[in-house]
Amino acid sequence: MSKAQPRKPPDDADGPAPGGKNYMTPRGFRRLQDELGQLSRTERPKVVEVVAWAAGNGDRSENGDYIYGKKRLREIDRRIRFLSKRLETAEVVDPARQRHLDRVFFGATVSYADDSGGARTVTIVGVDEADMADGQVSWISPLARALMKTQVGDTVELRSPSGVQTIEVLEIRYEDGAD
Repeated sequence: MSKAQPRKPPDDADGPAPGGKNYMTPRGFRRLQDELGQLSRTERPKVVEVVAWAAGNGDRSENGDYIYGKKRLREIDRRIRFLSKRLETAEVVDPARQRHLDRVFFGATVSYADDSGGARTVTIVGVDEADMADGQVSWISPLARALMKTQVGDTVELRSPSGVQTIEVLEIRYEDGAD
């Protein structure tokens, strides 16, 4: 009799963004490639070596190096699969090649003012690159969706869980995606 265990959702449970698009800036694509290379060429071989050494020490049931190593190996393999899938489906969009520099599209760095008069600057990036603390918002976020296709001086309503807010676009710029 087999014991059925509930499966944990994979790292990519969110899957690609709506419409199956996985837009990424060149910088974000390189960052994921670098992480994949680091995991597969450096970290995984080290862990495999430790696990092999620990397995040779005998009793595996109480061998911390072996148990932790196997667990870490599973985590690394799961992350490698996730990164491989994300890179495989990525559509790299270079903001420097944007033709309509007067409108907000993917890769734009946008300065805007909110109702309270506070000015903020965000860059619209891919789902895997988003980091609000660094001023990078996902292109599928409510803020990015509200800003899409706007021009300097446009006022739009931002609908978010905290309510409706009016924001005005102050500046739009596109920076070189290469670093």
